[in-house]
Amino acid sequence: MSASFELKKSVDGQFYFSLRAADGLSVLRSETYTTLASARNGIESVRKNAGTDSRYAFEKSANGKSYFNLKAANGQIIGSSPLYADPNGAKQAADTVKHHAATAPVHDA
Repeated sequence: MSASFELKKSVDGQFYFSLRAADGLSVLRSETYTTLASARNGIESVRKNAGTDSRYAFEKSANGKSYFNLKAANGQIIGSSPLYADPNGAKQAADTVKHHAATAPVHDA
């Protein structure tokens, strides 16, 4: 199994997606969207921007863990990674997004 997008509806009726690596772990999660169409557009934005190194902003959380945000050309965050113990974990997750998002299938959960 390769990476795939998992599109879900939350309990409050909003939509969000995660990009899951081949091992099933989430490497990127979206914001919430009010419509399914908007969430699908978010996936397309990830696909479009994932291959561009400058779209990744690596950060450190208040508790010292590392993560990244994937940004669109306009600077808007289109997805964030989970927290990782060190910068290398965030870098590996970003590499997964970079190399697999463009072709990852979408599964509605």
